[in-house]
Amino acid sequence: MLEQFQQVANNLMALGARKLAILVAVGLSVMIGVGAAAYFLNRPAFEPIYVGLERDDITRMGMALADAGISYDVNQDGTSILVPAGKTSRARMILAEKGLPNSSGTGYELFDNLGSLGLTAFMQEVTRVRALEGEIARSIQTIRGVKGARVHIVLADRGNFRFAEQTPTASVVVRYEGANAESSALSIRHLVAAAVPGLQAENVTVLDAAGRLLAAGEDPLNSTATSTLGIKSTVENEVSDSVYKALAPYLGDMNFRVSVQADINTDQRQVEETIFDPESRVERSVQVVRSEDASSQKAGGDPVSVEENLPDETQGDGASPQSSERSERREETTNYELNSRRIATVSSGYSVDRLSIAVVVNRARIAETLGENADAAQIDAKLAEIRQLAVAAAGVSDSRGDMVQVTAVDFMEGIDGIPLQEAGAMDVLGEHLGTFINALAFVGATLLVIFLGLRPLINVLRGESPVAALPSGSSSSGLDDLPALEDSTLGPSYGSDDIGGLDGLPELPPLPSSQSSDQSDLLARMRPSPEERLTMIVDLDEERAASILRRWVRQEAA
Repeated sequence: MLEQFQQVANNLMALGARKLAILVAVGLSVMIGVGAAAYFLNRPAFEPIYVGLERDDITRMGMALADAGISYDVNQDGTSILVPAGKTSRARMILAEKGLPNSSGTGYELFDNLGSLGLTAFMQEVTRVRALEGEIARSIQTIRGVKGARVHIVLADRGNFRFAEQTPTASVVVRYEGANAESSALSIRHLVAAAVPGLQAENVTVLDAAGRLLAAGEDPLNSTATSTLGIKSTVENEVSDSVYKALAPYLGDMNFRVSVQADINTDQRQVEETIFDPESRVERSVQVVRSEDASSQKAGGDPVSVEENLPDETQGDGASPQSSERSERREETTNYELNSRRIATVSSGYSVDRLSIAVVVNRARIAETLGENADAAQIDAKLAEIRQLAVAAAGVSDSRGDMVQVTAVDFMEGIDGIPLQEAGAMDVLGEHLGTFINALAFVGATLLVIFLGLRPLINVLRGESPVAALPSGSSSSGLDDLPALEDSTLGPSYGSDDIGGLDGLPELPPLPSSQSSDQSDLLARMRPSPEERLTMIVDLDEERAASILRRWVRQEAA
């Protein structure tokens, strides 16, 4: 390798300073030429000067550019204006002089040209509302799919003698391109509500440019049904992602599909519980009540009875009866304090009542994994293994009655079973036609620079004349083979004897013996004329040509 570099360096040094300078100039010229050609061929014909414009602004800007003599174009969306490359600065200066663009979506720039003298509070409030509307419209236009927006805000008018407080409201008109206008409308409602103090999302109305109502009234995101659906969708997506992550390295991304159905319970629960501990008690108070009663009874005189009226009966001694009673009562009450614990649980979350998971596997993938001679038992074993992975990844619980089903089917190709057609050569050519044209133009320019600039300069460096030179180094007797001059203007024909003094001229190269008859005829037709041969003789040796002419003159005079 070093010897080759040394040989190249020696060859370059042998050229000399003049030829090296010419070679460097040629290389730089080729590089500059090729670079300039590539730049101008790949340079866009038109460049955008403003994007995200409204139609009114584009119309006014187009009229201003046309009056200034600058051609312009509009993109397919109708939101950008383009001018020829190299005229962007001049076009912006012309539009800036005319105050364009000046769309109605101006925000807080309104306060830049607003004087402070003679400005009432009402004018300040109106300007603030206009600026707020413009800023919100700008933010809405940054949402994907929204091409234009107008915002109208009605703020509360705080009066001194007004008892009922007014709530602010807003309405938004959007020009939307796409299929998800309703979802964007919900986002727009929350954006406007968050930007205006005291404004609720249900007080924001969103319409499209066709007059179709996109969102109005109560916010559906705050409803119970929407919240339940959102939780359900979140749980299903989480379980599906877990199963997908577990099976993707095993089966491949396009060889299975997972579907999850979750039964969610979002009921709010409040549980209150009071617990007493009978083992831990403290004597709080003791109350003892004692009562003792004693009574005695004695009756005076004889008792009156029927026996006193009996004649023959002997009467008693007449003693009076006596009785006594004594009672005693003791009551003791002891109050104890027991340890108690009260638990109040409020649950606002959700619980999963049941999961149903369906996994569909491509049968061709299983056959490829097991081999062509796989039987039904091996396929069932493989499906059981896949089911175990899905059960572990999803966190399936048998107590809840969760179900996991894995089935092997043949996947269809394309959409609705129709095989997808690959893009043909014409489709690829049409898609990249502009690139092909630029590439061919660049290659053509490079070839022109090489053949019209680089190749002649290389020939000059090698010392070759544009006219084919005769070979040098031959003997001085080679002119005898030149054909005799046969032209009426030069007199009679002369052979080699008459021009023997020119035998020192270089010899023309003989034709190869292997040439065909067709090549001989072509060379005969391309034979130079007598004038051209005489010119060649004069160029080779002027003195001998002059001596030949003098001899001819002397012969004609004789």
